[in-house]
Amino acid sequence: MTVAITRLDLSAMALRERAARATDAKVSRRLLAIALVLEGWSRRDAAEACAMDRQTLRDWVHRYNGLGPEGLSAAPRRNGPPPRLSASQQAQIAAWVRQGPDLERDGVVRWRCVDLQRRIKSEFAVTLHETSISRLLRRLKFTRVQPRPYHPKRDAAAQDIFKKTSPAW
Repeated sequence: MTVAITRLDLSAMALRERAARATDAKVSRRLLAIALVLEGWSRRDAAEACAMDRQTLRDWVHRYNGLGPEGLSAAPRRNGPPPRLSASQQAQIAAWVRQGPDLERDGVVRWRCVDLQRRIKSEFAVTLHETSISRLLRRLKFTRVQPRPYHPKRDAAAQDIFKKTSPAW
């Protein structure tokens, strides 16, 4: 049994020409299969010739009937679940990282993923794994290269005196 192609604005030869110009191999295969059906091939034979199942060919014919040749490209897909933090929350986290932690409020002198995890949970009531926070920081264009942490009660004058009075090695 053949598939009913209702869109007849392109001939089988025009579909073959489009298939030859297509940059996506999958779209090219789909165009060729529809061209074969237009030439009178059975759905099973056209599908086998283009390395697909006859049911798959039927689905692509329905897409072609509805949307034309542009409907034969795969719809863009979103990988993974939706983000648990909104864009404004991510911007807030980026501001925290740029500003650095507050020793009195955060209890640390430099951010670690576990510290950010704790702050995100308290501020936004969202629980994230440390790995997710690491990926978020990478997405926000932060690197792991950090300056050496310093003690908040350091004394720069005492350090200079120590350097001047220390014996040279």
